[in-house]
Amino acid sequence: MKKVYVKDLKQWVGKEICFSGFVDSIRDKKWVMFVILRDSTGFLQMTIEKSEEKNQELLEIMSEVSVDSTILVHGTLVENEAVKLNGMELIPHSIQVTSHADTLPFDYNNLDGVNLDTRLDFRWLDFRCERNLLVRKIESTFVGAMRNFLLEQDFTEIHTPKLLGTASESGSEVFEVKYFDRFAYLAQSPQFYKQMAIAGGLSKVFEVAPAFRAENSNTYRHATEFTSFDLEFSYIDSYEDVMDFEEDLLIAGLTKVKEMYGEKIKEVFGQEVIVPSKPFPRISLENLYQELHNRYGYVIPSEDIGDMNNETETLTSRYAMEEFGHEFIFITGFSANKRAFYHMRGEEGVLQGYDLIWRGTEITTGAQREHRYEEIQKNAQEKGLSEDVKFYLEFFRYGCPPHGGFALGIDRLTMLLLGLPSLKETQFLFRGPNRLEP
Repeated sequence: MKKVYVKDLKQWVGKEICFSGFVDSIRDKKWVMFVILRDSTGFLQMTIEKSEEKNQELLEIMSEVSVDSTILVHGTLVENEAVKLNGMELIPHSIQVTSHADTLPFDYNNLDGVNLDTRLDFRWLDFRCERNLLVRKIESTFVGAMRNFLLEQDFTEIHTPKLLGTASESGSEVFEVKYFDRFAYLAQSPQFYKQMAIAGGLSKVFEVAPAFRAENSNTYRHATEFTSFDLEFSYIDSYEDVMDFEEDLLIAGLTKVKEMYGEKIKEVFGQEVIVPSKPFPRISLENLYQELHNRYGYVIPSEDIGDMNNETETLTSRYAMEEFGHEFIFITGFSANKRAFYHMRGEEGVLQGYDLIWRGTEITTGAQREHRYEEIQKNAQEKGLSEDVKFYLEFFRYGCPPHGGFALGIDRLTMLLLGLPSLKETQFLFRGPNRLEP
């Protein structure tokens, strides 16, 4: 008999079903035993009447079952208005214990006072908290909506290697791994291979995959391994085309999330899912510095001139809400020496790219890429990377269309969407300088 999930129960009322799930709680009363079962979609009450002789074997089985064990039940699903849980209950005919649970190290339904590292040590138990399961479902919906949007726009999904023969992009902050008789490096991003696909004639490409950064950082927003949503597309006129497209992508993702989980997010996380309007506000970095100084007395530290830092990003979101009533804002006009060599440069060396700020945090660095062989070769040489990226430079020797793209950190997006305090609560399994398990 096909397994039935809680979300589909209404169509099975009055019928015999097979239900598998966790034992969430047991209330053993004088005349009846109530067992609350759960699966990933919800909860179901199973009722065993003690007065019925045929139920004695079932009661004996359940007397040995601990909470969080799993069972397989064959029974009849019936309506009962007295049952607060969806107005229905399962009357069992047979019960099979499929796994037995030991005493749990903490109560996942009451995480107050439970150390976060302890929760991460037992992440599979932490997931059993309904709130944490919801995080996974929301993130899946967000990513799925954006992926579907790209497929509808005729993008091709690609899968690039994560083991590289040379250190990628900047030549720093990479993980070195033993690779047979030589060393390899874990990819910081699929950037080079996205552009290889463009040079190969694929006009629009994307990838959702892990990326690795060897940053010894313990901030709330950094991880050594994270999920990156990358895309690249051809035949653009400027980086503004890239910004326009990112607006549409995020609107598509947030619209679906609001439709599916907007009320639940407000109830559980206290956050409003706001679908932004187009166009997003845009401001040059130079003008932003002036605005932040005039409004808040903020002066960018000398070492950060030409770029942004955490405080700048926080104030930028405040400015965007006060001036435009908008949660998103694009920043342009970054210094080329602060960015990767493959970003196109305009007059006076101004970077043809942007950062996108949302809720006080940078979520994207995007740009028009340099596609002209002589120019990108010169940029790489200027950064001292000519030999390291020699294979990459070859992509542009035989013709390559104008193109641009960006990447979104999925874990960071979800953190900001739900107002979570750290990536440790967002990622399926967090990886940082001090955590490689489980």
